Amino acid sequence: MKNYDALFEDENDIFGGTPQSKYWDISKQISEDFAQEAFDDIITRMASMEQMLMKYYDEEELDESVKYFGYDNSTLIEERKKSLYMELAGRLIYKLTD
Repeated sequence: MKNYDALFEDENDIFGGTPQSKYWDISKQISEDFAQEAFDDIITRMASMEQMLMKYYDEEELDESVKYFGYDNSTLIEERKKSLYMELAGRLIYKLTD
């Protein structure tokens, strides 16, 4: 996945909002079927990542590890969330043009 840091230097001027708000704005423009499909893709990806990690952690340990990692790396996580919102918004736009 790409890092979109340069796009966020001045979020309000470039996007008229945050990556999160733009994702939800775009999601309102697609059909409910496409929105459900996009959400299912996110859940599938998350489930796959959890299954990969469960090779090394049991479910309870995994939840705790993720929680603590988020606390210890909150700035990194926020930047990653921005990139993911932009990537997911791009996928929604693709669905609009498909």
